[in-house]
Amino acid sequence: MILDTLFRKRRLSTPAGLIYGALVAQARDPWFYSELGVPDTVEGRFEMVALHGFLVLNRLKTARRHGLPLAEQLGQAIFDMMFADMDRNLREMGIGDLGIAKRVKALVKGFYGRIKAYEEGLAGTDGLLAEALDRNVFAGAAADGAAQALAVYLQDSVACLGEIPLEAMMGGRLAFATPSAAAGEADV
Repeated sequence: MILDTLFRKRRLSTPAGLIYGALVAQARDPWFYSELGVPDTVEGRFEMVALHGFLVLNRLKTARRHGLPLAEQLGQAIFDMMFADMDRNLREMGIGDLGIAKRVKALVKGFYGRIKAYEEGLAGTDGLLAEALDRNVFAGAAADGAAQALAVYLQDSVACLGEIPLEAMMGGRLAFATPSAAAGEADV
């Protein structure tokens, strides 16, 4: 049983790494920072990685509901990789060992809160998602239309990722919405 878990984790580390790398690359798209005004700070970058992490984990959650149990294990591997990366980044920024655990715990808690808010926003009324994005990504100070444009991007990305088969995702293939297209739909 323990060996099975160990081999499964090792087997999923490569796909998880490919997926995590792809979502981080998308989170770094300059459009979010230059056009929407997402703060180009440690916090702003965390928000964009968290948003794209949510998108991928949401897609894997859907795959799991459709009878693909490997999706849950892959999601856990990506989650673990994401917060190991956060830990490493905090250490590189000079945060001491004593402060790391507390900060990573706060990031995990915040990420779970974002998952809940974004899921509710996707399932709720039109403005609910934009409100959650304004609150989390823009700290309540989004420029006119920016939170709505990001909400359109998020909704379009859910649809794009929904078209990608799990096998293709395991090869690192992700499909997010084109950021500039979301701006046109939301009139930023």
